[in-house]
This record gives sequence, structure tokens and C-alpha cells, in this order.
Amino acid sequence: MVKQILQKELHGYDWYDITDPILADFDGLKEKYQLNDASIKDCLEIGHLPKIEEFEHYHFLIIRSIADNFPETSDTLMDLTLRISIFYDEDFILTVHRGDINFLNELIDMDTTNKKLKSSKSLVNSLVSASLKTFEKLIIDVLSEKLDDYEEIVFLHNRRKPFLRRLYYLKRQIDLIRIVLTLYKDIVDYFHMPEYRNIYTQDLRDIYARTSTLYRNIAENTAQLLSVYFNIESNHTNEIMRTLTIISVFFMPLTFIVGVYGMNFEFMPELGWKHGYLFVWIAMAVVSIGIYIWFKRKRWL
Repeated sequence: MVKQILQKELHGYDWYDITDPILADFDGLKEKYQLNDASIKDCLEIGHLPKIEEFEHYHFLIIRSIADNFPETSDTLMDLTLRISIFYDEDFILTVHRGDINFLNELIDMDTTNKKLKSSKSLVNSLVSASLKTFEKLIIDVLSEKLDDYEEIVFLHNRRKPFLRRLYYLKRQIDLIRIVLTLYKDIVDYFHMPEYRNIYTQDLRDIYARTSTLYRNIAENTAQLLSVYFNIESNHTNEIMRTLTIISVFFMPLTFIVGVYGMNFEFMPELGWKHGYLFVWIAMAVVSIGIYIWFKRKRWL
């Protein structure tokens, strides 16, 4: 569905917004703005990562933002992010997307005198900034809080296994977002070229730098938390094996003694002892005490 938001005669440039695009939506616009078939094809396909391309008569961008709601087990680009394709030049801008995107709707409903809408380039800069802010908002409001909760589970809770699946998906989400942010660099650098620099492009660069730093830090923290988790699990396993080994060391000599005197040979002189039963118990007690003293001296207990 094609909707015209701004008109060149009134605002200096045309702005068309296309929701849930199909090829027919570009019929009139393709000729009017000399759009390339390759960029239209990219626009209609699903799954492209952020990029910027320069054509003879316009620039083509793909930007992504974090979806407002996504399942905890999301680990795909389509589940985790929303895409906006942008065609723009000085005289026009086309925004193409599937479904509603909050920050885009806010710009559409904005007063036409707002500085963010004063030119097509200002509008594109505002769109890129708003999309990057969704990544910043996610890490501050959601991911950092999740990671804090998972750290508490690792260090304070006895039953940790169910959380490992949730931590896996958190790591996958962070890794995917870092890939998207890496590809945003070309777009940010383009807007921050010397001939285009102003307060808004500097703000865009600051948002990108801050968001990239936050995601790099949380990725490192997640990797460290996973490492700590496996170390704790390994130590826990070692403690169990240590306990079982100690128990087996105590019982091996006792089992040997009982096994010897449990044999049913006819000529076993000790079987005729009047105090043989008591002697065996005393022998087993002495062996056990000896093993205990030895473990204590070795500081294994």
C-alpha cells in the first residue's frame, strides 16, 4: 500500500511510505524517480542485512531495528529485527517496510515543520538514528537485566541447568545484533562524511559508537558467564568424583577383608578362632582409622 506523506511543492521533497510492498506498488514510482530493478528486487526480498548503495539518481539503504516484541527463544534475523528499505535523493524519499514500525509512525505523524523533516537527508538521518536507538534501548532495558539475573542463577542457585538454554538464546541474540551493527558502520560513515557533517550526523555517530560499545561489553560478559558456568559445573562434578573416590578408598580394604573370610574353603585356620569375628571387626576399624588419618595428613578431607 502506497501512501504519500509529504509533497515536494509544500515541503521541498516527496515522501512516500509503502507498507507490505508488492511489485505493482513501484509501477509509477519507478519511472518517476528512475529506480533500478536491482534495488527494487532487494527491497521486496526478505532477509537482507543493513547496507547502503549509491545509484546514478538516488541512494538505496536497508536499515534494521529491534522488533517491539519477540520470543525469548528468537535467534533469527526476521524474528529479532524489523527492516526498512529507503530510496532517497534530494527530491524524494521512499520508505518501504512490512507491518507497523513505531519510530517510523512517529515521524509520519510529526509536525511537518519539525527539523527532522526539513530535508530528505535529515529524514534519513533521523530514521537511521531511531533504528540504532532501538538497539540501545534493548540492551539497557532487557539484555542487561537478563544477564544480571543469569549471573545470580550461576553464582547463587543450586539448580542451574534450566537456565543454560535461556543463556544460549541470549548469546545468539547478542551475536546476531552485533552482526547487524557491524554492517551499520558503512551507513553511519556515509552520513558523517565531511561534506554532510552537522550536529545530527554527529549525534548519529555517537549513538552508533555508544551502542556498539555496549553490545561488545555485554557479549564479553555473556561469554565470561558461560565460561564461569562450565567451570562451576566442572568443579561440581570433580567434587562428586572426589567424594565417591574417598568412599571407595575406605571400602576397598574392608571389602577385601570380608571377601577373604567369605570364601568357603574347608581348611581356613582363622575360621576356627573363638574371637575371629571380633578380630575382623577390630582389623576393619583399624584400617578405616588409618585411612582417615592418612587423608587428613594429605589434606584430602
